[in-house]
Amino acid sequence: MHLPPGIFSSFVRLLVTIGPIDTAVVFASLTAGIHRRERFSLARRSVTIATFVPLLFALTGERVLSLLHISLPAFRVAGGVLLFPQALTLTFSSPGLSLINEGERRDAEEPGDIAVFPIAFPLIAGPGSLSATVLVMGRTQGWIEAGGIVAMIFVCASLTWFAMLAADRLVLLLGRTGADVVGRISGIFLAGLAVQFIFDGLGAAAFLRP
Repeated sequence: MHLPPGIFSSFVRLLVTIGPIDTAVVFASLTAGIHRRERFSLARRSVTIATFVPLLFALTGERVLSLLHISLPAFRVAGGVLLFPQALTLTFSSPGLSLINEGERRDAEEPGDIAVFPIAFPLIAGPGSLSATVLVMGRTQGWIEAGGIVAMIFVCASLTWFAMLAADRLVLLLGRTGADVVGRISGIFLAGLAVQFIFDGLGAAAFLRP
């Protein structure tokens, strides 16, 4: 059975917004000096938590929007607006901890469990990835495509987990320059995705139709 082409497109969108390699670079920075076993535990808990929330958004997002009387075109525009600053940060800033602000960085460096904050939120399941999840689910037609999106969320989460486990090796392999290049390329794709969401939302807006 052939997968609907929309599923692969949605997978790419989710993968770009989550950014497993960028996440791994930040994870390596935040967990430097922590014992290997504890890092594995942090990675497992972070990915588990960060997978549950996108699944919840995917399964209930449209219903929540309906209850709030927010149309999907309006949410597409909002999602694009939320994604664009993240794209600019990836494209024009240094890799790694540039993905979280200074306040979040200081909080992460304080003693405590960082699995929930800032690794699960907002690093893995940030506004961009959650918005993208609702938007790609809103484009599905039938249970096969919907099930495919759910499966893609698990695939993206698995790739993120493997990248976090191999964070030190990735940092050594890529180096600062390599991580910078990956981040900037991801930022360019993310910017295009953000603009496409805005175009799609405006194109479907009732008040702009002839």
